[in-house]
Amino acid sequence: MKIHYLDNSATTQPGAAAVEAATQMMRENFGNPSSLHRLGIRAEAAVEQARHIIADSLGTETRNICFTSGGTEANNTLLFGAAEALKRRGNRIIVSAVEHSSVYESAKRLSTLGWDVQYAPVDAGGVVAVDKLKALLTDKTILVSIMTVNNETGAIMPIERIARLVHKLAPEALFHTDAVQAYGKLPLKPKKLGVDMLSVSAHKIHGVKGCGAFYLRDGARILPLLYGGEQQNKLRPGTESAPLIAAFGAAAGEIDIAAGQEHVRRLNAYALERLRALSGVTVNSPADALPYIINISVAGIRSEIMLHHLERANVYVSSSSACAKGKRSYVLEAMGLPDERIDSALRISLCRDNDTGDIDALIEGLKSGIETLQRK
Repeated sequence: MKIHYLDNSATTQPGAAAVEAATQMMRENFGNPSSLHRLGIRAEAAVEQARHIIADSLGTETRNICFTSGGTEANNTLLFGAAEALKRRGNRIIVSAVEHSSVYESAKRLSTLGWDVQYAPVDAGGVVAVDKLKALLTDKTILVSIMTVNNETGAIMPIERIARLVHKLAPEALFHTDAVQAYGKLPLKPKKLGVDMLSVSAHKIHGVKGCGAFYLRDGARILPLLYGGEQQNKLRPGTESAPLIAAFGAAAGEIDIAAGQEHVRRLNAYALERLRALSGVTVNSPADALPYIINISVAGIRSEIMLHHLERANVYVSSSSACAKGKRSYVLEAMGLPDERIDSALRISLCRDNDTGDIDALIEGLKSGIETLQRK
């Protein structure tokens, strides 16, 4: 029975090029990239090739790219590293109320350590309210972190506008964006956007889990979270995971934003047309959301119950962010949605591998779920 995988915001299936790159590194090119002999030099060359591909995809230089174990480590490193580096200049940190948990929980931790953490509210569509964010900016602001695309609703944030505002009103601050859900789907050029720091992850673009990276602009200073090695300019010491990094580079090399958007927009339109025809289904994502993500609520049926009903039909979706592990969505709460819609929310997330057959299977699964589960 065919699997209809519609949980691509949680993770994508690794592509053939990524799997081949990782396998080749593990079987043949297995040297430590820091070793001075031939095997080490070959492994280092593979790491640097991947760094070049990712830097090029972001329109920057290899010196600005640092590899991590994933988006969570990238976000933690940048938030804690910037806060520590800039604490003598001020103590205000601003994040949005709908950030991924790796930013949201980092901000909560920083608050307990003495930083003045403020949460910028969002409008009913889940987009940061820029005027309210502006009111939070002071000359004591040292760090602002606003995600590019929300991982639950697909809401796209006005990053370039926010960056200009931050640099104008809080010139001492570093501006960070978590671009994990946007990378490979939207054009991302940190210099053009005006961001100082940016996070990406491999397994959201058909790479392998366990690898991510961050961009740090020239002149921006952070302190490392880890100590003990000379790797990556001491920003992230420790032996690089060369197989995962090579796979990341292979996946990044296959990015085709225009083709991906064209394919997914057609699927998104088809899905929305069929979803809106179902009784009791409400779309929570804003109209101008990233087409890769559709958040819906199914009246009267709790998320986990419908999720497992769909699973029995080999249709796979999420109840919210995968990192939440079933907890109530604070993102949908911040949008002001009523409890019944939050408790019945599902996230459908698309990728280049999906087709209309996956959408048809989803619709049939929802229909049968509405018919049987609501009756119960």
